Formats: sequence, structure tokens, C-alpha cells
Amino acid sequence: MAANIDNRIEGNQLVISLSGRIDSSNAAEVSGQILSAIQAHPDLSWILDADRLDYVSSAGLRIFLSLSKKSPSRVILRNVSSLIYETLSITGFTEILDVKKQLRSISVDGCPEIGRGAIGTVYRLDADTIVKVYQIPDCLPMIENEQKRAKQAFIRGIPTAISYDIVRVGDKYGSVFEMVKAENCNDRLIKDPDHKDDIIQQYVKLVKAVHAVEMKPGELPDAREIYNGYLDDIAGIMPKDMVRRLLSLLEAMPEDLHTVHGDIQMKNVMLSESEPLFIDMESLCTGNPVFDFAGLWVAYCAFNLEEPTNSMDFFGVDSETSFGIYHKVLALYLGDVSDDKLRQAEERIMVLGYIRFLYLLSVLHLGKPELMDIRIRHALDSLEQLLQRVDQLCI
Repeated sequence: MAANIDNRIEGNQLVISLSGRIDSSNAAEVSGQILSAIQAHPDLSWILDADRLDYVSSAGLRIFLSLSKKSPSRVILRNVSSLIYETLSITGFTEILDVKKQLRSISVDGCPEIGRGAIGTVYRLDADTIVKVYQIPDCLPMIENEQKRAKQAFIRGIPTAISYDIVRVGDKYGSVFEMVKAENCNDRLIKDPDHKDDIIQQYVKLVKAVHAVEMKPGELPDAREIYNGYLDDIAGIMPKDMVRRLLSLLEAMPEDLHTVHGDIQMKNVMLSESEPLFIDMESLCTGNPVFDFAGLWVAYCAFNLEEPTNSMDFFGVDSETSFGIYHKVLALYLGDVSDDKLRQAEERIMVLGYIRFLYLLSVLHLGKPELMDIRIRHALDSLEQLLQRVDQLCI
């Protein structure tokens, strides 16, 4: 079988797929096709995908060696079969290349669904393990980043689950976790409403534990920069003076190296027999706690403003309960503060919340398309009013 070379772009990365056989009869042609693909996309990083590669001879190995000498970083060769991996290992190429073994395939047919979010669905595979199946394409970098962030968090003492395997689930990818007899905090709250206050207190304690951990400079992304990026992406739908004001408020925030989860809604907290822990660590960053509460406000409040049934569809609770959970969590987190201090905190949270909300609406296109225009208009009107009162963003 001759070798075939296919190219596709995943995010900001060029994926060069290899299939068939690479040997002395076609090595020169394959090398030329790979180099042509790389030269045609000079602004993109690139990787080699060996998912359909059946065989590689010493002539093919010389292609990899040549590419490694020309690349400024280690060449990534992913989805390598066990047979080819053994060849690469024996010849020492696993020390030269960043080789990633082929992902195993699993099925979730008949597996109970235990959670559903904006980008993925969680299934229980058996009594000991769960898998999060990502619904978005080209998500491998996201999953790998989540594994990296989870390990960083775990080392720092943050209660979190670490994925120990990445798998294929049909045409999608999944991340596998060991999670014995665990359910997410949101489902526990629905099943056991009589203990709602206890569950929320346990949840707030976990959030505080995350925020108490301090990272080293540069170890994680800065939440201020993430929100600057949001503003860059949504600047076209906002008045210029509003963009300038928001950028100024972000710039005035002092550096804060304490951890921010990035999406602390209760579906991302698993309650096991031992301790509660966070999942979905791909958005882990550093900053003031206001950034986590901005995300919480978006999840529990913003999407309900023009669509009161949203929280029932997503969380399984009515809008009144959803708003109540958010306000209860914030009040418990802040502790014994005056009503005026609580109001100030809520307004600062909403300023950042609307930035995130507008990004989710206009860039990621989340929510019902027929509501997008009215949501954007109401968000901009509310931001204009908030900016007349808010002079800083930290809580």
C-alpha cells in the first residue's frame, strides 16, 4: 500500500496525517509532500498524525530525523501504533521525537449519563471510572491542557481529579477519570434538597480552598490577560469608549497569583466518599476571586435573564433556585459583610460577567440563536449603567 498524506487545520495547528506505508520506494515523495505542507502554512505550528500509518522503514525514519533537525521544537508524532512505537523505541527515536501512542477506542453505548455541560457529556463506564466525551471538534489540545493543569493543581494541593487516559469515542475524544461512587454537586443538591445548605457550604469551602493556593509567577495564565483577550474578540460589538473603560479597569487590577478555576459551577465539583474535588481544570489560571464569580454569575444568572427556562434545561432547577444558589454562594463566600459591600461585589462581578457572557454569545455562539441579538443589546445596556458606578473590579 502506498503512503498518503492529508493535511487539515485544527485550531492554530497544521495536522499532517500519514497513512499506508513509508519505505524506500516513496520516502522522497513523502518527505517532499510534508515539507510542502509546512511551507504552505508558515504561520502555523505542525504535528504528524500516524493514526493510519501501517509501516515505516529506515527510509521513513530518516524523514523524521530530517524534520527534527529543521524544527525549532521537538516534532510531535501522535497516534502511533504499538508496532511502530516499538520500532521508534528500539531505534532511539522516542528520545528524538515527542511520540504519542495511538488512542484506544471505547463505547459509551448503554452507559449512564451523569453530567452534561456546554462542551462535553460525562458517562459512568463502570463502578470505578467515568469518561468526559467532548462535543467540540479538534479538542485534543484542550484535553491535553486539562491534564497538564490538573497535575499542576494536584501538586499544589488543590483537590482535583486527574485524567489518566485519553480515548476515542466514535468520532469524538474523551478523557477518562477514576471516580468511585461520585456524583456532581449539582445532582446531589437536586436529589437531596433538604441538605441544600450543607451542600452549598461544602461547595463554598472547596472554592475557598482553591482560591487560597498561590502559584509561582508565570506558572499559569493570568485571568486579566484572558479577559483582555475576550475584549479583543468582542470589541466590534461594543462602543469604543466602553472597551477603553473596561480595559482600564482590568489594567488597574493588581497582580494576584492565587488560583482561579475558571468555571466553578456546581457540575464541575464531584462529591465522592472521601472529599469534594474539581474537574475541568483546562481553564485554571491566577487572579482575583472575582473572575470565578463572574463565570458563576453567567452560568446561574445571565443565561436566565431572557430565557427563564435555561437553568432548568442546564442545571435541572428553576430560575428562582438558580439565582438563589448564586446569591447564597456569594454571601457565604464573602462572610459577614454589609449590604453595601455585598452590592458593590455583585456589581463588580457583573461587569466581568457581561464581558464573558458577550464572548460566549458572539464568539462561541452559545445559547439560542434567536435570543442572541436581544441578549447582546441588554448586556451592553446593563454594562453602560454598571460602569457609571463601578470604579474597580476586585472583591
